[in-house]
Amino acid sequence: MKVLSELKIKEMKNRLKRIFYHGEPGGLNGGTPSLFLPSDNGIFTKRSILNLAFIFLIGVSLFSCNGKHEHSQEQIAKEKSTYTCPMHPQVIQDNPGTCPICKMDLVKVNMASSESGEIMLSQSQMKLGNITTRKVKFETMGNTTILTGTLKANEEAVEIISSRVVGRVEKLYLKEVGQMIRENQPLYEIYSEPLLVLQREYLLAHQQYNELGKQERYLSFLKAAEKKLLLLGMTHEQLQQLAKDKKVEARITFLAPASGIVSEINVREGQYVAEGEKLYKIENLDKIWIEAQLYPGEVSLAKQEETVKVVVNGYENQSVDGKIVFLSPEYGNGTQIISMRVEILNKEKKFFPGMQANVVLTNSTKKTIALPTDAVIRDQQGKHIWIESEEGVFESRMVETGLENFDKVEITEGLHENETVVVSGAYLLYSEYVLKKGGTPIAGHNH
Repeated sequence: MKVLSELKIKEMKNRLKRIFYHGEPGGLNGGTPSLFLPSDNGIFTKRSILNLAFIFLIGVSLFSCNGKHEHSQEQIAKEKSTYTCPMHPQVIQDNPGTCPICKMDLVKVNMASSESGEIMLSQSQMKLGNITTRKVKFETMGNTTILTGTLKANEEAVEIISSRVVGRVEKLYLKEVGQMIRENQPLYEIYSEPLLVLQREYLLAHQQYNELGKQERYLSFLKAAEKKLLLLGMTHEQLQQLAKDKKVEARITFLAPASGIVSEINVREGQYVAEGEKLYKIENLDKIWIEAQLYPGEVSLAKQEETVKVVVNGYENQSVDGKIVFLSPEYGNGTQIISMRVEILNKEKKFFPGMQANVVLTNSTKKTIALPTDAVIRDQQGKHIWIESEEGVFESRMVETGLENFDKVEITEGLHENETVVVSGAYLLYSEYVLKKGGTPIAGHNH
């Protein structure tokens, strides 16, 4: 239609030229006189004026039709709709259908405003999508080496509970592995003949000291009897109660010497135990170790007492600082591997022995602009981030990246200090943009 209109306009212009300057076929050289040229006396006739006005109106209408046609074509292009998948926004097509990935029906979206690259969100939408921002600043970043390790109990904080006397275990207060226990909490009750004998000896010494005069030698007998019971695991409070009641206890309750988690139980109720037999193992997990292995080329990256970053599986978004507390002075038997031990705090008791973790060793550090890895969106058109240009208004911007580790990526081009960047929820913004505007936010960007 557009080409046809242009041809008509061109033909009309040529026609007007012929009419104005040459008249109808034959023109001034013998043809019919022009409808728009003056008469022989130089005066325009009424007919020539009317014909001129008529031709002028025809030309105006042709130009007007052509303009309307071009405007309508542009409007149709802008209002062109596409179809995309709510769950997989990378799926975009011109016709209705189903998503080839999840088989959901495609949703119609409008392309009219996809060229701006901006999207607006309310505060409630930002909270619902967990979209957070922060100002960009220079920070330290370098090459990283990631070691895989396993969490183990701190051997310096492990308590082995063994029986100090021969006897029969009458009751266990903790019967399951993994239970938390506090210091001085009851562990087990035992019946023991040696304990009965020593209790009687203590009561007799106590009676002698009080009835035969508080002499030095009777006091020494009392102290000796008291010390024997304390060494066998009874507490000062239990001895005070024994002296007060003046009656031996057949079943003595033993208390936990430390807080922690019960990792082993080697006894059952009713079981006879010998002196020194292992009953419980308690592990204090306030501090926990990660044991990792170093190859010869990595040994120079680790130094005793150095602080390193640790990421425990299941807590990838909550890295913790650890300290290298041990480096093996020799390779393992038949291997080219050196053992390394890292200690981390575990006050919240969320880490347990047996969990896997990554230890990050960093070297060749430098000051640069860096963002969390999830803040940079990668697709077939390149890498881009979301900038908050004003409150609630986000625009996409293409960037170039450099160094990258497990949680950060260096931005070498496209971002400046103190700009506000989306650091979490960037992919949600990307999906929201595609659903609302039917195109990718960096389509048509020139970087």
